[in-house]
Amino acid sequence: MYMISAVLYFLTHHPIWSFLIILFFSFAMGILLLIWRNHVKWFFILPTVGFLAAIFNIFLTHYVNSLFLNAVGTEGTAIIVYAEETNSLYNDQYVWEYEVVLKTSDGQDVATSFTTMSASIYPLRNAILIPPKGEVFVAKYVTGFERNILIMSDKSDYGKKWVINTDLKPVKKAEGQLATSPTNPKFISEYRLALQAFLEKHRDGPDSALMRQYEQKLEALEATERKLQP
Repeated sequence: MYMISAVLYFLTHHPIWSFLIILFFSFAMGILLLIWRNHVKWFFILPTVGFLAAIFNIFLTHYVNSLFLNAVGTEGTAIIVYAEETNSLYNDQYVWEYEVVLKTSDGQDVATSFTTMSASIYPLRNAILIPPKGEVFVAKYVTGFERNILIMSDKSDYGKKWVINTDLKPVKKAEGQLATSPTNPKFISEYRLALQAFLEKHRDGPDSALMRQYEQKLEALEATERKLQP
C-alpha cells in the first residue's frame, strides 16, 4: 500500500511533472506499438488517452488520494507549523504552502508539506477546508510513506465548527424571517423545523452550551405556537 501512497503523493504534489511524464509515456508507448504492430492508430489513440489521463490527474487525483487514504490509512494527528502565501492563484485566491508535522499512532514525528491545491481532505466537498495554523487536527497516512497525509476535517475541531456554522445558516435565515413578523404561522413553522433539524443532527456535538441555547429557543417558540393556537 505504501507504494500506491507514494505514487499518489507524487501525482498530487507534482502535477506539472506528472502531466509531462504521462504524456511522454503515452507517446512512447504509441510509437512502440506503431513499430511492433504496424498500426498507425496506436500513435493517435495512446497519446489521446494519455492527454486525457494527464488532465484527469491535475483536477481529480487528489480526490482519488483522499478516498484511498480514508479506506486504508491509519489515524494520527498533525499540526501546521508554518504557512506562506505564494504568488500563484487558484479560483481567484492565492495558493498557500503549508509545512506540517504528523505524529503517527506509534509516536513518530514526520515532517511533510502540502499546498492549497495538493491538500487531500475528507469528506470530499466543493470546498478546501485547511486547518488553522497551530491547531491539532486528525490525519490519516499509510505506514511506510507517512508524508502523504489525509486531513480528516469532520473529525477535527475546526471542521466540526465549520459543519455547525454551515448547518446554522437555515436556522438563522428562518430566525431572521420570523423577526420581521413574529406571529406569522408560516415563519414560525419554518423556524421550528429548522431548529429541530439542527438539534437532531448536533444534539450530541462538542458545543453543549450552543445546543442548550437553541433548545431554549425551540422551547420558547413552541410556547409561542401554543399561545397563538385558537
